[in-house]
Amino acid sequence: METLPDVQACQPEYPINLTRVGLTGVKKLVKVLREDEGRPIVLISNFEVFVDLPSDRKGANLSRNFEVIDEVLEGAINEPVYVIEELCGEIARRVLSKHEYATRAEVKMKSEFIVERSSPVTRTPGQEVVDIFAEAVAREGHVRKLVGAEVVGMTACPCAQEIMRDQVRRELATLGLTPEEAFEFAGRLPVATHNQRGRGMISIQVCDRRCVSLEEIIKIIERSMSSRVFGLLKRPDEAVVVQRAHSNPKFVEDCVRTMAQKVVESFKDLPDDAVVIMKQINEESIHQHNAFAERSATMGELRAELGAEETAGCCASTPSPSPSTSTPTSTAASSTSPSPSSKIDSEVQTK
Repeated sequence: METLPDVQACQPEYPINLTRVGLTGVKKLVKVLREDEGRPIVLISNFEVFVDLPSDRKGANLSRNFEVIDEVLEGAINEPVYVIEELCGEIARRVLSKHEYATRAEVKMKSEFIVERSSPVTRTPGQEVVDIFAEAVAREGHVRKLVGAEVVGMTACPCAQEIMRDQVRRELATLGLTPEEAFEFAGRLPVATHNQRGRGMISIQVCDRRCVSLEEIIKIIERSMSSRVFGLLKRPDEAVVVQRAHSNPKFVEDCVRTMAQKVVESFKDLPDDAVVIMKQINEESIHQHNAFAERSATMGELRAELGAEETAGCCASTPSPSPSTSTPTSTAASSTSPSPSSKIDSEVQTK
């Protein structure tokens, strides 16, 4: 029987290197176990798998990518998976070993993570959806991984609130209150302002076997906005959420800076070269545009900035975070400085 030619190994018409060749839209069921031995988390995940392609090959062996994903997920049945970024890292390692012509393999995974929540007053149970993602880039000798989440919350505008607070003071003065009494009274109330639905995102990039708590990332994002949001609220719950948000007004910039402070506070064990990307998008209610803020930095840079502020005795007050409800599940075991872009592995930047 005549052997069929390996068409992928043929010379291409134009000898040009390709950065990424692979598969997108690969959907798989991933079961992630919890350290507390509770019920496992089942994720319907969307994978993307790529390798680089040298200029002397016409194509990549894409079926190998698909086979590796199946092999790793099948292996997870017998070897418990606790962290999604390590799953991506293992797939990337195996993909690279299967493609002898490649120098780099990249894996991306996106899922919707269901979090159980209770409303703040009536304790009405509900479920919230959080977008989570993980990425890994494997090169010979090392793997760099990224894990992160995008969470929806709400913010209250400090600028409009101060304008409204001044109007309240003026109105109270017409009712006979002294300026001091009007000032104190207006300061006690959650004065009206316009709100935004906010979308906060944090991703953290680390090397090799080190892992980051995805549960903690979700908590930080939630606590960095004016208030969390809920799928189901009774009237007493609505009152508390509105009061909480208007007592904790934040600009889009405040949200990102709060994320940075809490990341440094929560992840003391991360090395200085771990890269953190923080974004906040506020969908405006009285404008046609949205507000956006972002910070990319290494942990070392963030620690240095916050340490310098403390040494200088910075007097700016940080708004107190909203009371939080702990997330019952976890997929993890447990700017003024120069731009860090040169230190960030652009290959695993989040979209």
